[in-house]
Amino acid sequence: MKYQIRIGGVLIAAAITCSAQVASHAPTLNTSTPVARQEAPQATAPVVAGTPVARVNGAVLTDRDLAREIQTIFPYAKMHNGMPKSMEPEMRKGAMDMMIFEELVYQEALRRKMTVAPERMKKAEAQFRRQFATQQEFDQAMQIEVHGSMTLMREKIRRFLLIEDLLKNDIAVKARVSEAEARAYYTTNSKQFQHGELFNLQTISIIPPENANPDVQKEARKKADDAWKLAKGTKDYKEFGLLAERYSDDDWHVNMGDRKSVEAEKLPPPVVKVAESMKPGQVSELIQLGSAYTFFRLNGHTAAGKTPFAEVKGKLVPDLEKAKTDRLRSELNAKLRKTAKIEVL
Repeated sequence: MKYQIRIGGVLIAAAITCSAQVASHAPTLNTSTPVARQEAPQATAPVVAGTPVARVNGAVLTDRDLAREIQTIFPYAKMHNGMPKSMEPEMRKGAMDMMIFEELVYQEALRRKMTVAPERMKKAEAQFRRQFATQQEFDQAMQIEVHGSMTLMREKIRRFLLIEDLLKNDIAVKARVSEAEARAYYTTNSKQFQHGELFNLQTISIIPPENANPDVQKEARKKADDAWKLAKGTKDYKEFGLLAERYSDDDWHVNMGDRKSVEAEKLPPPVVKVAESMKPGQVSELIQLGSAYTFFRLNGHTAAGKTPFAEVKGKLVPDLEKAKTDRLRSELNAKLRKTAKIEVL
């Protein structure tokens, strides 16, 4: 995913793509001013000295760093007048863990003597400058964030890029899953891809209120009859779907009545019985289910079996990559913490 550096609300577009799910903010061995990933711009706010909340091998992390990390995890806090009280402990712990992890990653990059090529730094600096409409806005942001020092700003940019590079090398690249690996998983875990008999349906259901009186029930039946007669004249998916949006009371009416593929065991037996005798494209008879009335268009019928690899690959590969990414990140975190001195204040 593309990352962005936020420096007190100022965005620097990252020049690296990385699938590891981490923010990249700022506590360093030389400054407490944070650099954080942020998915959407925020107004620049003055940077003030923060109270220390943790030390990682001597590097100080502040409450300001923590607040910004929480904002990254829960970006809608400002829209909702802060974070719900019930979520505060969990969010604080998650933010603290992430903040410590990032600092450990940065320190590991320094230990490995990783560097950033001058041309890449130049490109990142140019991307940073392009965030501002005028030179005045740029100068103001620089003064607020780093007292006008481009040297300090470059250090922040370099820190971000080093974190990204290490995570790319140790997690993102190693987490990639080839088609051959995905196919091997598919073969080994074949039961996971078995399915029962499937029906692809669009439904229209008329559902009267609970304990409806006879008049209301009669009105519901008339509405169902009228809708069914119109449905019998539809020629395709779209025409039936538009009727579903107009007449149906079930939860799928907002999606043109489309229920996609549903296993037979999850459908009412009367619906299954009717569907088994139909051909794709046909509209069923009107079926009464308790006090409700329903009918459907059959779009597809698949016998019980195993979903082909070609159909699951698109979801299987990213799912496997996510699981691998989570495992590699956890292993890296444990490895870095093993020899680190971490103090939560």
